[in-house]
Amino acid sequence: MGRILAIDYGKKRVGIAVTDELRIIATGLQTVETKNIWEFLKKYLNTENVDVIVIGEPKDMNNKPSDATKYIQPFVNRLRKVYPDLRIERFDERFTSKMAHQTMIDSGLKKKQRQNKALVDTISATIILQSFMQTI
Repeated sequence: MGRILAIDYGKKRVGIAVTDELRIIATGLQTVETKNIWEFLKKYLNTENVDVIVIGEPKDMNNKPSDATKYIQPFVNRLRKVYPDLRIERFDERFTSKMAHQTMIDSGLKKKQRQNKALVDTISATIILQSFMQTI
């Protein structure tokens, strides 16, 4: 059984989280600049055993795709084309940024540390991954 990789895709940054190979623990891996995501994925997927990639799916309060879908969907389409053997899943990412900020507060991070958007993206990816793992 391979790892599950979660992606919180954004215009500027991509938060990434991953499970262990037994799929027990979700861990924030890092945040990558969006322009470097393909290079990162190539290196990571060539060195690690990944079976599933979960990508956050932005929705509005009416459960309809949000405006962010227009730049995420081309990424998802290309990912499916470049890695046809990987299972690609979409997962609702509503409120993950707010949950990430609350996690940072709860863990005692100072205000300056909580303004680190890269950290928010990594935590958001971890929350997406944890939520997805609860459904499988």
